Amino acid sequence: MATENKNLSQYDKTQLPNVSQLSFGIVVSEWNDDITEGLYQGAYDTLIDNNVASQNIIRWNVPGSFELIYGCKKMMDSFPNLAGIIAIGSVIQGETKHFDFVCEGVTHGIKDLNLSGKMPVIFCVLTDNNKQQSLDRSGGKHGNKGVEAAVAAIKMTAL
Repeated sequence: MATENKNLSQYDKTQLPNVSQLSFGIVVSEWNDDITEGLYQGAYDTLIDNNVASQNIIRWNVPGSFELIYGCKKMMDSFPNLAGIIAIGSVIQGETKHFDFVCEGVTHGIKDLNLSGKMPVIFCVLTDNNKQQSLDRSGGKHGNKGVEAAVAAIKMTAL
Protein backbone atom coordinates (compact mmCIF):
# COMPACT_ATOMS: atom_id res chain seq x y z
CA MET A 1 0.00 0.00 0.00
CA ALA A 2 1.44 3.34 -1.10
CA THR A 3 0.49 5.27 2.03
CA GLU A 4 1.57 2.65 4.56
CA ASN A 5 3.97 4.20 7.09
CA LYS A 6 3.69 7.57 5.34
CA ASN A 7 2.05 10.71 6.62
CA LEU A 8 0.52 12.53 3.65
CA SER A 9 0.55 15.83 5.54
CA GLN A 10 4.32 16.23 5.81
CA TYR A 11 6.02 18.66 3.44
CA ASP A 12 8.87 21.15 3.50
CA LYS A 13 7.36 24.60 3.03
CA THR A 14 10.78 26.08 2.19
CA GLN A 15 10.97 23.92 -0.94
CA LEU A 16 7.75 25.30 -2.44
CA PRO A 17 7.36 28.21 -4.85
CA ASN A 18 5.91 31.51 -3.65
CA VAL A 19 2.18 31.43 -4.43
CA SER A 20 1.11 34.40 -2.31
CA GLN A 21 -0.20 36.32 -5.33
CA LEU A 22 -1.96 33.37 -6.99
CA SER A 23 -5.51 32.03 -6.90
CA PHE A 24 -6.64 28.42 -6.71
CA GLY A 25 -9.92 26.62 -7.18
CA ILE A 26 -11.17 23.65 -5.19
CA VAL A 27 -14.10 21.56 -6.44
CA VAL A 28 -15.53 19.31 -3.70
CA SER A 29 -17.84 16.33 -4.02
CA GLU A 30 -20.72 16.33 -1.53
CA TRP A 31 -20.91 12.51 -1.62
CA ASN A 32 -19.10 11.04 1.40
CA ASP A 33 -18.90 14.55 2.79
CA ASP A 34 -17.48 13.34 6.10
CA ILE A 35 -14.41 12.41 4.03
CA THR A 36 -14.40 15.21 1.44
CA GLU A 37 -14.75 17.96 4.04
CA GLY A 38 -11.61 16.69 5.77
CA LEU A 39 -9.77 16.63 2.45
CA TYR A 40 -10.99 20.14 1.64
CA GLN A 41 -9.84 21.44 5.02
CA GLY A 42 -6.40 19.92 4.49
CA ALA A 43 -6.07 21.52 1.05
CA TYR A 44 -7.45 24.88 2.18
CA ASP A 45 -5.24 25.05 5.28
CA THR A 46 -2.16 24.17 3.21
CA LEU A 47 -2.86 26.93 0.69
CA ILE A 48 -3.39 29.41 3.54
CA ASP A 49 -0.18 28.17 5.22
CA ASN A 50 1.64 28.96 1.98
CA ASN A 51 0.35 32.56 1.98
CA VAL A 52 -2.53 32.22 -0.47
CA ALA A 53 -5.14 34.78 0.61
CA SER A 54 -8.49 33.26 1.58
CA GLN A 55 -10.28 35.42 -1.00
CA ASN A 56 -8.03 33.82 -3.65
CA ILE A 57 -9.38 30.34 -2.94
CA ILE A 58 -12.61 29.57 -4.79
CA ARG A 59 -14.69 26.61 -3.65
CA TRP A 60 -17.46 24.97 -5.62
CA ASN A 61 -19.45 21.92 -4.55
CA VAL A 62 -20.75 19.21 -6.87
CA PRO A 63 -23.07 16.31 -5.96
CA GLY A 64 -20.61 13.43 -6.45
CA SER A 65 -17.16 12.46 -7.67
CA PHE A 66 -18.29 11.86 -11.24
CA GLU A 67 -19.49 15.48 -11.38
CA LEU A 68 -16.01 16.73 -10.46
CA ILE A 69 -15.06 16.62 -14.15
CA TYR A 70 -17.75 19.06 -15.23
CA GLY A 71 -17.26 21.21 -12.12
CA CYS A 72 -13.52 21.53 -12.78
CA LYS A 73 -14.07 22.28 -16.48
CA LYS A 74 -16.68 24.92 -15.68
CA MET A 75 -14.38 26.48 -13.05
CA MET A 76 -11.48 26.42 -15.53
CA ASP A 77 -13.61 28.27 -18.10
CA SER A 78 -15.07 30.71 -15.55
CA PHE A 79 -11.76 31.63 -13.91
CA PRO A 80 -9.03 31.39 -16.57
CA ASN A 81 -6.42 33.03 -14.31
CA LEU A 82 -6.41 30.35 -11.62
CA ALA A 83 -3.00 28.80 -10.95
CA GLY A 84 -4.66 25.39 -10.57
CA ILE A 85 -7.71 23.46 -9.45
CA ILE A 86 -7.92 20.68 -6.88
CA ALA A 87 -10.64 18.07 -7.47
CA ILE A 88 -11.70 16.50 -4.16
CA GLY A 89 -13.80 13.35 -3.96
CA SER A 90 -14.23 10.01 -2.24
CA VAL A 91 -15.42 6.76 -3.81
CA ILE A 92 -15.70 3.77 -1.49
CA GLN A 93 -15.96 0.22 -2.82
CA GLY A 94 -19.45 -1.25 -2.60
CA GLU A 95 -21.04 -4.48 -3.76
CA THR A 96 -21.49 -3.48 -7.41
CA LYS A 97 -19.27 -2.46 -10.32
CA HIS A 98 -20.43 1.16 -9.91
CA PHE A 99 -17.19 1.84 -7.99
CA ASP A 100 -15.10 0.75 -11.00
CA PHE A 101 -17.05 2.85 -13.48
CA VAL A 102 -16.98 5.99 -11.34
CA CYS A 103 -13.27 5.65 -10.49
CA GLU A 104 -12.28 5.02 -14.10
CA GLY A 105 -14.48 7.83 -15.43
CA VAL A 106 -13.24 10.39 -12.94
CA THR A 107 -9.62 9.41 -13.45
CA HIS A 108 -9.86 9.72 -17.23
CA GLY A 109 -11.91 12.91 -17.02
CA ILE A 110 -9.39 14.67 -14.80
CA LYS A 111 -6.57 13.38 -16.99
CA ASP A 112 -8.31 14.79 -20.06
CA LEU A 113 -8.69 18.19 -18.39
CA ASN A 114 -4.95 18.20 -17.71
CA LEU A 115 -4.19 17.41 -21.34
CA SER A 116 -6.55 19.97 -22.84
CA GLY A 117 -6.72 22.72 -20.25
CA LYS A 118 -4.60 25.73 -19.51
CA MET A 119 -4.05 24.95 -15.83
CA PRO A 120 -3.30 21.83 -13.77
CA VAL A 121 -6.19 19.93 -12.23
CA ILE A 122 -4.96 17.97 -9.22
CA PHE A 123 -6.54 14.57 -8.58
CA CYS A 124 -7.53 14.32 -4.92
CA VAL A 125 -10.09 11.54 -5.19
CA LEU A 126 -9.80 8.77 -2.64
CA THR A 127 -10.68 5.37 -4.11
CA ASP A 128 -10.69 3.14 -1.07
CA ASN A 129 -11.92 -0.35 -0.26
CA ASN A 130 -13.70 0.77 2.91
CA LYS A 131 -14.64 3.80 4.96
CA GLN A 132 -11.79 3.34 7.45
CA GLN A 133 -9.19 3.63 4.69
CA SER A 134 -10.82 6.90 3.61
CA LEU A 135 -10.87 8.24 7.16
CA ASP A 136 -7.20 7.31 7.58
CA ARG A 137 -6.31 9.41 4.50
CA SER A 138 -8.54 12.42 5.16
CA GLY A 139 -7.06 13.50 8.48
CA GLY A 140 -6.47 10.16 10.20
CA LYS A 141 -3.41 8.02 10.81
CA HIS A 142 -2.00 8.55 7.30
CA GLY A 143 -2.43 12.31 7.43
CA ASN A 144 -4.49 14.14 4.84
CA LYS A 145 -4.43 13.60 1.09
CA GLY A 146 -5.86 17.13 0.74
CA VAL A 147 -2.58 18.52 2.05
CA GLU A 148 -0.68 16.45 -0.51
CA ALA A 149 -2.98 17.69 -3.30
CA ALA A 150 -2.45 21.35 -2.32
CA VAL A 151 1.32 20.83 -2.27
CA ALA A 152 1.08 19.28 -5.76
CA ALA A 153 -0.97 22.27 -6.97
CA ILE A 154 1.60 24.66 -5.54
CA LYS A 155 4.50 22.76 -7.14
CA MET A 156 2.76 22.73 -10.52
CA THR A 157 2.78 26.55 -10.57
CA ALA A 158 6.54 26.39 -11.14
CA LEU A 159 6.14 24.78 -14.57
